[in-house]
Amino acid sequence: MSGAGRRLGVAAVVVGLLGLVLGVGGLAYARVGLGGAVVSSESMRPTYGPGDRIFYERTDGSGVRRGDVVLLSAPDRYGFDVLVVKRVIGVGGDRVACCAGTGTAGRVTVNGKPIEEPYLGGEAGGSGIPAYDVRVPEGRLFLLGDNRANARDSRAFLDDRGGTFAESEIRGRATDGYALPTVIGTAFLLGVVLTLVGVGLGIGARVVRRRGRAPVPVAPNWHLPA
Repeated sequence: MSGAGRRLGVAAVVVGLLGLVLGVGGLAYARVGLGGAVVSSESMRPTYGPGDRIFYERTDGSGVRRGDVVLLSAPDRYGFDVLVVKRVIGVGGDRVACCAGTGTAGRVTVNGKPIEEPYLGGEAGGSGIPAYDVRVPEGRLFLLGDNRANARDSRAFLDDRGGTFAESEIRGRATDGYALPTVIGTAFLLGVVLTLVGVGLGIGARVVRRRGRAPVPVAPNWHLPA
């Protein structure tokens, strides 16, 4: 094979494999690691409202942190097997309390410190909700809706392990808008393009190789009369 043909062949393999990795990897992650759901209640306003679509990374509760918005399945509490959207306020070992008054006393505290909640759609405790003080067991989470006045969350189940939910009930963590799906989609499309480029380079290498092997024409042996 000529030097040009060899270089084209190597480039075809490298570019084609990179394209396959990006394309197949992006598609696999989109199907296995990413999910989507539509919000059906008012409990997370103003962050999410009914009809809003949420994309989420599939993970269990061990992979979430305070402040994350999570999707969970708890049919034994909600009576239906549909994903529910809530925010993580406390993790295993935390002490979550609210709300004994106004001002800082009217805010949710975690381990004795008031937390900042710029996402709220009203009061931190919600009107008419009794005060609570919960120690979150290990392997469980304390979850609240952002619309505290209209959210059926951990406060509705305080007589059952402090209203906490098992980490195993978590199905995923909400992503930041469309950022992650966009990245995955871009990786997939780039993978397709690189794969096609690799195929084109492979065809070019084959053409060059064939030209390099073309027989050299032999000059005719003319016999001229003496």
